[in-house]
Parts: sequence; C-alpha cells; structure tokens
Amino acid sequence: MNFLAQTTEQATGGNFFADYGLLILLAALLVFMFWSSRRRTKKMKEEQEKKALQMLPGVKVLLQGGLYGTIVEYDAEDLSKSARVELAPGTVIEVHSQAILRAVEPEAEVEDEVVPGDDVIESRTETDAPAESTAVDATEAPAASEQPDADDKPKA
Repeated sequence: MNFLAQTTEQATGGNFFADYGLLILLAALLVFMFWSSRRRTKKMKEEQEKKALQMLPGVKVLLQGGLYGTIVEYDAEDLSKSARVELAPGTVIEVHSQAILRAVEPEAEVEDEVVPGDDVIESRTETDAPAESTAVDATEAPAASEQPDADDKPKA
C-alpha cells in the first residue's frame, strides 16, 4: 500500500503542470501583450508630442511622399486640420497634418574626402587609346556629294 500511495502523490504533483501549465503560460502571455502594448502606445505618444513641438513655421520637413518643404502653417493641437507646406518659393500645398513624416535637421556640410579602398579612375592617355582603323565605318553618313536628291528613285 505504501507503494500505491507514493505513485498517487507523484501523479497528482505531476498532473498539476499538465493540467494548469498551459493556463499559466496563457496568462503570462496575456500580461506580456498588455504590458508591451501600453509601452508602445506611451512611446508613440511621446514621439508625437516631440514632433508637435518641432513643427513650427519655417522648419524644413519631410513629407510621407518623399517631398521636402518648409512649414507655413501647422496646428499641433488639432491634427484634423490640414497643414500648409511650401515646397518651392511661392508654391504652397495643403496636406493632412499627419502626412508630415519628420522635421529635417540641416546637415553639416560634407567635405570631399577620399575614402580608403576607393579606386581612383585615371584619364586615358594617347598611348592607351585604341588605334584608329582606316576602314570606313558603315554607320557614318555618306558625303554630301553622294547623298541622293529628293527626286532620285531608289535603285532596285
């Protein structure tokens, strides 16, 4: 009987994870989903607030379509209102305020540098040029004296 009691204790202890392990794993995954969703939402809200602070008239921006322009009018409080962006002097377009991807920071002027590993192409010299052939190229146009007149008929 002692043997039978030990096997039933082991069976009930072993069955706990078999019975409830899947539920515990499911609960842990649900908690993780809610936590990561809230974290992502909070991060996106912070980015939108930061973007709204940067969107002032005169700031150079990049639009979703890849166009660069300068903000003329933007309402950070009401995103349902359209924004006005100047693409070129005198050319102002009206876009959805969320079509503005980001503010573009002015790039530091890049100096021309020779990057190690880049091959420099040298110009050809006369000795490298191929020898000109003396044969007449078939693609060249005939001389003016050889050109047919408008009333000449083609020879068959």
